[in-house]
Amino acid sequence: MNRTTIIAGVLSLAVWGCSDSSAPENAPLNAKQQAILEMKRATDFHSYSQPDEARVVHLNWDASVDFDRRVITGTATYDIACAADAERIVFDINGLTIESAYVDGVPADFNIGPEQAFIGQPLSIPVTGETKQVAIRYATAPDADALLWVEGESPFLFTQSQAILARTWVPCQDSPGIRFTYNATVQVPNNLMALMSATNPTEKAATGTYSFEMAQPIPSYLLALAVGDVEFREIGPHTGVYAVPELIDAAEYEFAEMEDLLVAAEGLYGPYAWERYDLLVLPPAFPFGGMENPRLTFATPTIIAGDRSLVSLVAHELAHSWSGNLVTNATWDDFWLNEGFTVYFEQRIMEAVYGADISEMLVTLSYQGLVDEVDAIMDLNPDDTHLKLHLKNRNPDDGMTAIAYDKGYFFLRLLEQTVGRESWDEFLRAYFARHAFSVMDTDDFIAYLKEELLNTPELLAAVNLDAWIFGAGLPENCPKVRSQRIERVDALLADWVSGAASTESLPWKEWVYQERYRFLSNLPDDTPAERLSELDAAWSITATGNNEVLFAWLEQGIRSRYTPCYDRLRSFLEVVGRRKFLTPLYRAMEETGQGELARDIYRTARPNYHSVATGTMDELLGLAEPS
Repeated sequence: MNRTTIIAGVLSLAVWGCSDSSAPENAPLNAKQQAILEMKRATDFHSYSQPDEARVVHLNWDASVDFDRRVITGTATYDIACAADAERIVFDINGLTIESAYVDGVPADFNIGPEQAFIGQPLSIPVTGETKQVAIRYATAPDADALLWVEGESPFLFTQSQAILARTWVPCQDSPGIRFTYNATVQVPNNLMALMSATNPTEKAATGTYSFEMAQPIPSYLLALAVGDVEFREIGPHTGVYAVPELIDAAEYEFAEMEDLLVAAEGLYGPYAWERYDLLVLPPAFPFGGMENPRLTFATPTIIAGDRSLVSLVAHELAHSWSGNLVTNATWDDFWLNEGFTVYFEQRIMEAVYGADISEMLVTLSYQGLVDEVDAIMDLNPDDTHLKLHLKNRNPDDGMTAIAYDKGYFFLRLLEQTVGRESWDEFLRAYFARHAFSVMDTDDFIAYLKEELLNTPELLAAVNLDAWIFGAGLPENCPKVRSQRIERVDALLADWVSGAASTESLPWKEWVYQERYRFLSNLPDDTPAERLSELDAAWSITATGNNEVLFAWLEQGIRSRYTPCYDRLRSFLEVVGRRKFLTPLYRAMEETGQGELARDIYRTARPNYHSVATGTMDELLGLAEPS
């Protein structure tokens, strides 16, 4: 079956009417009734929306982007579905200025409730069971948390909506369990291009006006906008890359295998349901490695290494097209259902395209990071090592740890080992097809798993679901991983530390990045600066173009007080805003009595960071939020 047929089929399950009606007793539920039932199952503590009363179905967004004022002004017009006794529809907002509201084209009253930390405020608009449309005119704040306005000769704007930041740039029902389609018309300066998580242009419009369509229903955290001076290059029939002119050649080379990754993914778990898979290289201030916005992955330029060595991140974001974008966690407490599945799928894509040798090295590195994170979290809050999280009254960003990603991965790897790869793959293909464009919570997944896969007492006993999903730490039956190449690196490291192997004897040039990263990240914290000087003299590590290797080197350089790398450390931190790198580097400075250096660098770098990063760094460095 081709993509068009698949998409038409799944969309037919997602279309809602606008007035509720009761079905005859024992009659099958129609699409709307099923969706209402689905939404009543899960309580999202991070959204004010009341979807069982009234929920959004389709967004028509008309907006203008003002770089001078750092403001987006717009009108969000929603088609809605209402219960027969509906009295209001509730939206999430945070920092928005609401100018007016309309119900079916008629001016309407609205009410904004009190603010809660992280959550923002509820925006309530009166409706009835017959209401078909609600429109909201509004403006964003210059410091809206989702938005980063990048200054320079060529300005750039990008959004980051996950987890609950969409409400800072669009009034919305900001819950992962509420899906809607959308159209948009966006006005930007006529020398820039606008892109969204939707159909996208490949050339600049002379008028600066761009139109978009997302025909597949998505949750609000997948709303995305970027505006900048970018160019497009086609990679394959369904893939392409956008980047600023000075990076477009490098990006085209680096991501030349995107189509191969897409074909491999489809071969594993079924047709790609989003028509195109393109990638936008964002400014280095982007706080994550990537964001899986449908049709247009946002990616950090730190994965451009010149040798295609860091494409596992592309495989990860592509895998989200199934796990997360297609089947979505119902609430942020169920985040592992997005990320654990995605890491598993990522590794299978990497194995299919690059071989088990590479994928097992990646898994081995992930296991090391997981063990370290479990140890750290167990000392603070053991409950945070559960797969099923408990994030009520907390920022959902607290759940974005290696637990959801890598403990989730190893749980799924255990399932594969328990039932065999053939049965496991059959289960996953059916899972994605059966639950396409719907939400999943942990309890329902457990029920589905018991019904469709772990359907004997012996299988259930072999897995021990409670220990994995509701238990702390890593269960005893966690799959063991082994990479002979990583083991050889560990042996050479031990010899180098003891003096049995010289720096010149290390096969640094023959190693791929995973091996180099393993060597550097496992150096003893008390390695003398003189020994790092030997490595640098031999292999020029401070000048490396691979940012994963550079990160490991800089962290060790801080702990060893290897000051020749500090200029590179400063320049790196003043430009790169990826939280994965920032947190360990600033923490290393704090832990080694170099906190003043950390705060000196941070004062210069902070304006270049997204709010997702500054929130973490402010807390880490003990700094109050600037007024």
